Amino acid sequence: MGAEKRRLFTLFSAALLSLLLLLLYSFSTFTSSRPFPSVIHHGAHYPPAFAYYISGGTGDKDRIFRLLLALYHPRNRYLLHLAADASDDERLKLAAAVRSVPAVRAFGNVDVVGKPDRVNFVGSSNVAAVLRAAAILLKVDKGWNWFIALSALDYPLVTQDDLAHAFSSVRRDLNFIDHTSDLGWKESQRIQPVIVDPGLYLARKSQIFQATEKRPTPDAFKVFTGRTERGSCIAGSQWFVLSRSFLEFCVFGWDNLPRTLLMYFNIVMLSQEVYFHSVICNAPEFKNTTINSDLRYMIWDNPPKMEPHFLNVSDYDQMVQSGVVFARQFQKDDPVLNMIDEKILKRGHNRVAPGAWCTGQRSWWMDPCTQWGDVNVLKPGQQATKLEDTITNLLDDWSSQSNQCK
Repeated sequence: MGAEKRRLFTLFSAALLSLLLLLLYSFSTFTSSRPFPSVIHHGAHYPPAFAYYISGGTGDKDRIFRLLLALYHPRNRYLLHLAADASDDERLKLAAAVRSVPAVRAFGNVDVVGKPDRVNFVGSSNVAAVLRAAAILLKVDKGWNWFIALSALDYPLVTQDDLAHAFSSVRRDLNFIDHTSDLGWKESQRIQPVIVDPGLYLARKSQIFQATEKRPTPDAFKVFTGRTERGSCIAGSQWFVLSRSFLEFCVFGWDNLPRTLLMYFNIVMLSQEVYFHSVICNAPEFKNTTINSDLRYMIWDNPPKMEPHFLNVSDYDQMVQSGVVFARQFQKDDPVLNMIDEKILKRGHNRVAPGAWCTGQRSWWMDPCTQWGDVNVLKPGQQATKLEDTITNLLDDWSSQSNQCK
């Protein structure tokens, strides 16, 4: 009987402890400091906001959701795109995961593309998808200041409070985009060859095909490309942080330049490495707004391959010291992502990265971002100083106009 009583006592104690925890959780939830969404203010006297386009293909649902959680802030806007090669079931599961986040349900600032595009990374369908994303984000939200395109293989190296704090001192018409007119080997191997992207007109996924003839390099405008130098080699960068005003120019096109260049680069290989770069540097009203950096950390082979190295734990220290915003590329659930979550983002598993807006108690069983206060307040962390130093140096270069559209 003694053993039976001890067993019953253990079960009763466990049940009582579970009940107490449930009551404590319920009490903390219903006494939230902000049961309704905080008022979001935009304008020169408030922190900047960012529009994120996060894209991936089949099998990338979990990666995209993890990236969203790492980037989430109520002031920003997010558009998630699983390309047409992903199944409808995967797309629905991504949407369900997004709706499971309390802050997303409250602020309603995340959308999932329901009618996906068929995207070929090498062809111009990639540019078409980015332009569509920009058009959607311009339409659904009038408050954001900069547009950022990311893939499921990217990850942030700063919190959103860090990013907004560092960009608070940046003119909101400036654009961060790696660019050069020194085409090198790209002129003969990328610009002059004629390719066709079946993603623009076929329902099934198909590889691009290349014509036998080449065409001359244009002289009606100057071609610019992304640039990441490694010795004498240049690996193109298709990543950027673009201002709202420039995206409006590209989408609404009151000048014919964006459309003319879109038609030309429609049959250029890896056109996303040249389209936005060429538009901005050939537009008189925007060519002096370019900061020659994409704010990304990547490691390339020499000579460069199509993609940079996959980063891992051995690269962590260099990434942290780089003073940039994002790094790429990463294998799915690589341990280094857990290091970034723990040491930089302070993010728990399946939780959004906390910021000053999160007012809930932090514990292993409670997400502090299920409660919120003023979302217009920032609390920069340890990486903010490094990013500020990077931006200060870039703005000094921009002021000297020594590295703009040349």
